[in-house]
Amino acid sequence: MLSYSKISIPLVKPFKTSFGTQLTRDAILLLYQDGETRAFAEAVTEKGPYYGYEDNYTVLHVMNDHLKGIFSPDLEPHEFNEKARKIRGHNMAKGAVEMLLWDINAKRERKPLHEFLGKSKGYADVGISIGMSTIEDELRTIEESIKKGFKRIKVKIEKGYNVELLKAIREKFGDVPISADANQGFTRADFKLLKKLDEFNLVYLEQPLPLEDINGHALLKKEIKTPICLDESIESVESAMNAIERGAVDVINIKPGRVGGLQNSLDVMEKAKENDIKIWIGGMLETGIGRSFNVSLAANSLVNMPGDTSPNYRYFKKDITNETFEMKDGKISPFKGDGIGVSLDYEFLSKVQIEGGRLLD
Repeated sequence: MLSYSKISIPLVKPFKTSFGTQLTRDAILLLYQDGETRAFAEAVTEKGPYYGYEDNYTVLHVMNDHLKGIFSPDLEPHEFNEKARKIRGHNMAKGAVEMLLWDINAKRERKPLHEFLGKSKGYADVGISIGMSTIEDELRTIEESIKKGFKRIKVKIEKGYNVELLKAIREKFGDVPISADANQGFTRADFKLLKKLDEFNLVYLEQPLPLEDINGHALLKKEIKTPICLDESIESVESAMNAIERGAVDVINIKPGRVGGLQNSLDVMEKAKENDIKIWIGGMLETGIGRSFNVSLAANSLVNMPGDTSPNYRYFKKDITNETFEMKDGKISPFKGDGIGVSLDYEFLSKVQIEGGRLLD
C-alpha cells in the first residue's frame, strides 16, 4: 500500500532567502508498506511555487492523475524513469516516486542505500547554509559553525545585502571557505555589482541569475574571477550539458528531488566528472527522510565538495525520524540500516500531519 502524509514542522529559526522567509518545513511524504517492508520518500516542494514552478498541490495532482498506472513497487528506478518520461517536467513529483523505488529496491537487497548506489566512500563532507538575518546574527552563526567543524560556510545574498555582509565576514574570519548563494536574485544589469564580489575570494557564487539565463551565466563567467555554481538551472542531464557546453558553470549543486531523482543525479555527476566540473549535493530543508537520501548520495566518490546536508538539529527541534545524523570532524555517515535506514516516530507524525491518504490507487 502506498500513502502520503502532508506535514508541517516548525524550523528552529526562520530561514530567509531572496525567495522569502520560511518558518516551517511543509513536506509531502510518501509511505509504502508491504508486509514488514516499509519504504519512504519526500517531495522537495513547498507550499508555494517560488524555488520552482512545482508546489505541494501540483505534486499530489501529478502523482494521482498522471503517475497512476506508471508506478509499481516491482519497478527498478530506471524503468520508472523511462515510463515517466512522457510527462513533461514535474521532476519533483517524479523524483519523489523514483527515490521511493530506490528505498524499496535497496531494502529488498538488504543493503544501505549508499552501498546500493555504488562508489560510496562511506561518508559525506558537510557544509552549512545560513539564511539571511542581520549581519551580527550571521557572524555569530558562522563563528559557531566554524567551531562545530563545518567544512564550508554558505551565506544567502540579495541586492543590497551582499558586499557589506561579505566584507564583514572576511574582516572577522579571514580565509575561512565562504560561498554565496543569490537564488536568482540578480540580472544581467548587475554584472558590475557582481564583479565586486571577486575581492572576497569566494569558493563560488551560486545561481546569481534567473534559472533560464544560461547564456547570461556564460557571459558573467567571462567578466568575473569567482567560480560560478549553478543550482536551479540544472534540472536534468540535458540542462547540465547545455550549461557545460556553453561555458556557463564551474560547479554544480545537485538536489536529487529537483533533477528527478537519484539516477538522473548520478548521470549528471558522471557528465560533470568527464568535463572537470565540481559537484556537491544540496538540500531543501528536508526532514530526516529526504536528508537520508541526500547523505547517501553525497557519500558517492564522484562528489568532491562539501554539501549543505547538515545534521537534523540544525533545522528541527524534533524530526519525524527516530534516527538523527551526527557530524564528526566535518563528516556525516549514512545510516547503516537497509535502504535509507530510518524509521518514523509515528506519534510525532500524527501531531504534525495536516492531511494524508492513499496514493496512486
